[in-house]
Parts: sequence; C-alpha cells; structure tokens
Amino acid sequence: MNAFARYWLPPLFWMALIWGLSSDVGSSAQTSRFLVPLLTWLFPWATPGQIALGHGLVRKLGHVVEYAALAALWFRALRGERRLALPISAWTALAVSVAWAILDELHQSTVASRTASATDVMIDAVGATLALFTLFVTSVRARALPAQSGSGGRPVRPSDAGPGCRGGRRRTG
Repeated sequence: MNAFARYWLPPLFWMALIWGLSSDVGSSAQTSRFLVPLLTWLFPWATPGQIALGHGLVRKLGHVVEYAALAALWFRALRGERRLALPISAWTALAVSVAWAILDELHQSTVASRTASATDVMIDAVGATLALFTLFVTSVRARALPAQSGSGGRPVRPSDAGPGCRGGRRRTG
C-alpha cells in the first residue's frame, strides 16, 4: 500500500465525511429521527424535555468524537509518513482540525436547516485537543519505557538471563 493511501487518505476521507454531515443529513431534525426514539427506549421515564436535552448532548458529543478522530488521523499521517517531531505533529494536527471546524461551521451557515456556532468550533477544538493530548502522553511514555527498563533500550533476550531467572535480566550483585 502506498504512503498516500495509508497515511493521507484516512484524514481526507474523514474530512469529507464531516463535510457531508454538516449538510442537512446531520441536522437536528434528521438526527432526531433515530436519536429521540433510541433515547426514549433507553430512558422510558424521561420527560420530553429531558429527551430533547439528551439529544442535544449526544449531538455535542458527536462533535467531540468527530474532531478527536480527525486530529488523531492527522497526527498519524504527520508522524507516520512525514516523520515530524512529536510536538510539531500534534500542533499541526490541532491547527488543521480547528481550521476544518471553522470551515465546517461556515459551510453550515449556508445550509438552510443548519446554523453556524462558535461554540461548536470550541467543542470541536476540545475533542481534537483531548485526542492529541492522549496521543502525545502515550507517545512520550512509550519512548520512556525502554529507557526505564534498564536494558538500554534493547529488548531483553532469554540468553541474558542468569540461572533460575526464566527469561528475565541477569541478576547483578
């Protein structure tokens, strides 16, 4: 598989999906067709006002997930194919994700059944930031683990084990 298909196509595809959802397809009227019955089934005791609130919360959570995934895909592309440094990959992925969130909201302002919202851009940015923070911390910790193991970053071989160590490092002292 070539580098474009492996690294760059997934974030571009995800951006196209977000763009499609910012049309009438992703409007509150459309999502209420399946979310409201689902929420009513899950919470039969809830009032219509509570169901409406739940519908709104699920939609906002969708923003967080959409942009967390977008940022993670851009981070993967930048780290995997371009081999950019960890902080540069994270900041670039965040910038691209927030820029796309702004363009997405501008697009929604042109769709009759949608409205643009600066709050949604902030929610999108929070989702992207959470994903990138998690990836950044995970990447830093993964790089620190070999150094902490005492093996100098190399894998421990069974031949390094002393008698009775069963595959662990040779005992010293």
